[in-house]
Amino acid sequence: MPALEENAARILPAVERAIAELRRGAAVIVQRPDGQSALIQAAETSSDESLDRLRNISNAEPCLLLTARRAAAIGINEAEPLINTTEVIAFALDGMSPEAAAYLADPVHDPLGINLRHDNFLTTEVPEILARNAVLLTKLACLLPAALFVNLPDGTDAELAKEHNLLVVSADDIASYRSTAAYSLKKVASAQVPLEAAEKTTVVAFRPKDGGTEHLALVIGDPDPNQPTLIRLHSECFTGDLLGSLRCDCGDQLRGAISLMEKQGGGILLYLSQEGRGIGLMNKLRAYELQDRGADTSDANELVGFDPDERVYIPAAEMLRQLGYDEVRLLTNNPEKASSLIECGIEVIEMVPHHFPSNGHNEFYLKTKATRFGHKL
Repeated sequence: MPALEENAARILPAVERAIAELRRGAAVIVQRPDGQSALIQAAETSSDESLDRLRNISNAEPCLLLTARRAAAIGINEAEPLINTTEVIAFALDGMSPEAAAYLADPVHDPLGINLRHDNFLTTEVPEILARNAVLLTKLACLLPAALFVNLPDGTDAELAKEHNLLVVSADDIASYRSTAAYSLKKVASAQVPLEAAEKTTVVAFRPKDGGTEHLALVIGDPDPNQPTLIRLHSECFTGDLLGSLRCDCGDQLRGAISLMEKQGGGILLYLSQEGRGIGLMNKLRAYELQDRGADTSDANELVGFDPDERVYIPAAEMLRQLGYDEVRLLTNNPEKASSLIECGIEVIEMVPHHFPSNGHNEFYLKTKATRFGHKL
C-alpha cells in the first residue's frame, strides 16, 4: 500500500473519532511523539460535571484556550502576563465557572463581568503545539474554537486513557488531517442529473478514505480536457444556495456559473463542503448575529475566533486531477482561489470575472469582499 494510503488509513479514522468525541461533549487526550500530552474538551460543551471529570482524571486545574483573534476581540491585552502565541492564548479557570468559560468563547454572549483579573492568566508553560492543535481539533469539529486544556505528566497518557476509557489522538495527525483527507479523495458515485439551466449535467461525488466530508463536481455539458476548461470553486452556502438568502451573492453565483457553463458549451463546478468560509453553518449563523450588530464579514469571523477565511482548496485541485483537467479558466473574483490552485499544480490560464449587482441587502457584504478580501468586484 502506498505511503499516502497508509497514512490516510491511520490518520483519518483517528481524527474523525476525536471530532465525534468532542462534539458529544467528551474529553480526549492529545499527544506528541516527544511524550508531551494533554487532556482536552471543547469549551462549548463544558459543564460543571465535565470540568470536575477533567480535574479528577488529571489531578490538576484546567485552563481555557482561546484563539488569539478571539482573545483580542474580547479585549484581552496581549501585553498582559499570559501564555500568548501568534495563534492561541491560555488562562486559568481558577474562580471561573464552565459557563463563564463558554461565554468567553461564544461571541453571542457578552463576556463583560466575567473575572479577567491578572491572576487568572497563566504563568506556567502550556506546550504551544499541543495547544494549537487542541484548538484546531475544535475547529475541525465545527465547534467554537476554544478548548479546556490540562497538561498531563509525561508517560501517563496511556494509563489514563485505559483507566478512563479516553480516546488518544496525535497532535501531528490533527495538523495534517485536512491535507490527508483531500489527497485521499476518491470518486464514489456519478450520475446524470438534468438541471433547469443545464440539462446535460453529471454529478460526481468524492469522499475521503475515512468516509468523512464529501465534495461534489457538477460536470456541465462536454468540457474538453485538452483545452483550458471553465471551472468554478463554489463553497456550499445553505442560506444562499438553498434558501435564496439575500445577505450574500452565493445563490446568484451558483446559478450564474451553471448558466454560463451551459452557454459556453461546458464547464465544471466544484461544490465544496466549506460552509461559511470554512467555519460551518452554526458558526456562520453566530457570525451573522454579529454582522447584525455592525461587524463586517471578516471581523465577524474573527470575533467568533476564526481566521477571516478558513477554506482550503487542496480538495478542489485533487478533484480536478482525478477528472482529468489540469488547465483551467477560473470563474471567480477571488485571486486567492487562483493562487491556491496554482500552488496545488493546476494551471490557471485565466480568471473570468463572476459578479452580480447588489440586491438591496448585500451591498455591505460585497464591499467587504472587495476591500477586506481583495475580490475583483
